[in-house]
Amino acid sequence: MLSKNKIKWIRSLEWKKFRKEEESFLAEGRKLVGDLLGHFDCRLLVATEEWYASHPTAQADERIVVDREELSRASLLKAPQEVLAVFRQPSYVCAPEVMLDELCLALDDVQDPGNLGTIVRIADWFGIRHIFCSPATADLYNPKTVQATMGAMARVQLHYGPLVPLLEDLPAEVPVYGTFLDGDDLYAQPLSAAGLIVMGNEGNGISAEVARHINRRLLIPNYPKGAPTSESLNVAVATAVVCAEFRRTVSR
Repeated sequence: MLSKNKIKWIRSLEWKKFRKEEESFLAEGRKLVGDLLGHFDCRLLVATEEWYASHPTAQADERIVVDREELSRASLLKAPQEVLAVFRQPSYVCAPEVMLDELCLALDDVQDPGNLGTIVRIADWFGIRHIFCSPATADLYNPKTVQATMGAMARVQLHYGPLVPLLEDLPAEVPVYGTFLDGDDLYAQPLSAAGLIVMGNEGNGISAEVARHINRRLLIPNYPKGAPTSESLNVAVATAVVCAEFRRTVSR
């Protein structure tokens, strides 16, 4: 049975302040929790008898059996799905030199949790293991972001910190790409198998400070060229287009 204090603690993880204090995050739903178990240390599992019966080996510091009504009182979802879990936030270390051998992403103040979660899924799909995020980028452990990753956060590591010092410390041979409205046609440029792709804020794009360190300016062209069109693409959609072209070009 879930106590009122336990419910209050679970629901407090909606807020970044408490996630930071507890160094934990909340995940909900059969598929998401199933994908994350085994990748992150689980502090608490709250699930129905049916879920436990189908997951007899699921491990957690604490396991609580509930009915659907109890689960709904702790859940942040409108339609709770059998199970929720509280995981410990991992600690990752990644040297910038990884960009000499791998393609990585950097996010310059991407602020929408849904966009961030979708970008993590895109990175996972295209085999990108590291995303470097500015401090103002949305929190990966926001419950909305966690849900939007659909489990991809188990395979993609996010590293938060100022981007300008990171870019200044990169080896000179690392190509740094960015998307701009005055860039060069993405489909006509030589692209590399390793390096860094910078994606900008939803409203303002890539900041001037970060843009100064980008040495490959790219444009996703609209079709037909010169026709009236939307002002820009959603940042998650743009990320998918760019990553797909990198993988298509390099794998030919």
